[in-house]
Amino acid sequence: MTAQVIKKKFVHDIKDYIAIAFGLAVYAMSWTAFMLPYGITTGGLTGISAIIFYATGFEMQMFYFLVNVVLLAFALKILGWKFCAKTVYAVVLLTIFLKVGQIIMTDETGEFKLILGEGQNFMASFVGAILCGIGVGICFTANGSTGGTDIIAAIINKYRDMSLGRVILIADILIIGSSYFVFHDITRMLFGYVTMVIMSASLDFYVNSARQSVQVMIFSYKYEEIADYINHVINRGVTVLNGMGWYSKHESKVLVVLARKNDATNLLHAIKQIDPNAFVSMSRVVGVYGQGFDKIKEK
Repeated sequence: MTAQVIKKKFVHDIKDYIAIAFGLAVYAMSWTAFMLPYGITTGGLTGISAIIFYATGFEMQMFYFLVNVVLLAFALKILGWKFCAKTVYAVVLLTIFLKVGQIIMTDETGEFKLILGEGQNFMASFVGAILCGIGVGICFTANGSTGGTDIIAAIINKYRDMSLGRVILIADILIIGSSYFVFHDITRMLFGYVTMVIMSASLDFYVNSARQSVQVMIFSYKYEEIADYINHVINRGVTVLNGMGWYSKHESKVLVVLARKNDATNLLHAIKQIDPNAFVSMSRVVGVYGQGFDKIKEK
């Protein structure tokens, strides 16, 4: 790889880490501003941590951090170091964000501030669920994770044709249902289920939108430089076809690329920087299966 390509790859990775940090900030805000102040729980490891926090006062971020250490030890071999590196980064960052968020959202007496006012439990669960789903979705599309049941969902999704939201939904049903045996409060359990459904729908909507794929055909005399960028920075394969302009009778190379929709902007920007005169055709595809994309999985 050339120095320029290495630099662009570094910038691309940095953008992923920034996106993960932003997603975690949204996720932490949903918990500390809407869920915890109104006594709402949901599924996932953060849900379990919240239940323990409500019952014992043990800081949820500490329980969340300790359990993730154990889960990551198992996930390293299955999901690979790249996924786990970003997950470790996410777990540490979310632990900090949850702590900072609770400090901001508590008053001098240590009580949570109710920013929506008294008795707004449903609205708090609705807004909190949407923010939770979007926050987790941002992390997933940047190849990151919030840890906990996200790790379990990623493992199952790797081998089975089940959406991330569906896996988390099943785990959340069990977790929220178990909260009744702790609090003996069916209202709190029902709010948890409402939050779970909205969060799952928000997560699937965001992730599925971001995972749409496009097919790009690039006609350029600087095809080698463009192909190197796509290989080493965007991490996508490139097929080089032989072509000839019928009017000019000049031979040329045509690059065919299948990429995620969220990679298209970076790809077009790079093509413009490398060869402003390049001719580009882009079209949506229904599905892409194979290395680097979705796998054809057993039911």
